[in-house]
Amino acid sequence: MNTSEQTSQEHLPYRMPDEYEEFRASVRAFAEDRIQPLAARADADDVFSADGYGELVAAGFHALGVPEQYGGAGADTLAQAIAIEEVARVSAGISTVLSSNKLGVTPLLLAGSGEQRDRYLPDVASGDALCAYAISEREAGSDVAAMTCRAEPEDGGWRLSGTKSWITSAGEAAVMIVFAVTDPGLGKRGISAFVVEATDEGISYGAPERKMGLHGSVTREVHFDGVRIPAGRLLGERGRGLRLALATLDHTRISIAAQAVGIAQGALDYAADYVRERHQFGHPVAEFQGVQFMLADMAMHIEAARTLAYRAAAASQAGSKDLTFLGAAAKCLASDTAMAVTTDAVQLLGGAGYVRDHPVERMMRDAKITQIYEGTNQIQRVVMARQVLGR
Repeated sequence: MNTSEQTSQEHLPYRMPDEYEEFRASVRAFAEDRIQPLAARADADDVFSADGYGELVAAGFHALGVPEQYGGAGADTLAQAIAIEEVARVSAGISTVLSSNKLGVTPLLLAGSGEQRDRYLPDVASGDALCAYAISEREAGSDVAAMTCRAEPEDGGWRLSGTKSWITSAGEAAVMIVFAVTDPGLGKRGISAFVVEATDEGISYGAPERKMGLHGSVTREVHFDGVRIPAGRLLGERGRGLRLALATLDHTRISIAAQAVGIAQGALDYAADYVRERHQFGHPVAEFQGVQFMLADMAMHIEAARTLAYRAAAASQAGSKDLTFLGAAAKCLASDTAMAVTTDAVQLLGGAGYVRDHPVERMMRDAKITQIYEGTNQIQRVVMARQVLGR
């Protein structure tokens, strides 16, 4: 779906163009038919959902943002957000295929050479390669400039050593965008980015993290033991890696906002259906005003979060100067909303909401990570405040 002309302006029209609603309907039908039946098993098995990935690839939804010239769909940012939202509505874990691929593709689009794009993007577009983004370390999470992973010049290339932590799709991804210190004396201006291939000698992986939620997606440490990186795999300019990392996150935080909106919408939909059918004191639970007020608040906050996420998507597509603020704001509001809405959904189901017979407890567990990854919501508020203060 190529709709770049529709979102060339920073502000979306009040009414969503029909083609986006048609696209939403197609993704929702696919997600309910092909992904939802996998969701509970993916959560229970707590391993990378190869079946889910296969379904996304078969439908062409796995890497929508890859440009058409590389064999991709060339979908704009809003269409990508809608796809993530609708898949996350039934399975947040499986939806991370879309967000992690975008996280890996975006640095290539922002700073990759023609040769790098030609080499890697077609395989991502076809589904032959999954992307990962490796920046975090155990002692360098929110403070990414404190990273210790090193890339040292050697024989016309680089030698990469160190460990990256909390890496989505590690061990499954064929391509990783890795950030490492190349000039230790320059602080944040001494970090560079590299394209690393999973087949490079000297890479190993830690055991899968035992996460609270987001099952169906795998998270591991990645260890680099003197990995030889050819010079041609330096991504962008030496010393501008941190700038590239932050620019990437400005765009990809919208994916987390969309994922959070999807989780929240899925929880609201399930809870609303449940209270229509559940009877207490001789009446459907939905007839009680206290329940209605909870549902109204849930729906209201979801709609606000969705609108801000779409506003940020339009800013991303247009290259707006407000993107840094809007991306942080959308991610922050949507993830806080998802956590609140899923908690209320569990409450509305009562004891039934606390057991795995119903998906809202999974959605509540899944929602939590959206407040943490790609920058905690405390960091998002720092980012927003700096933009407000003009710093």
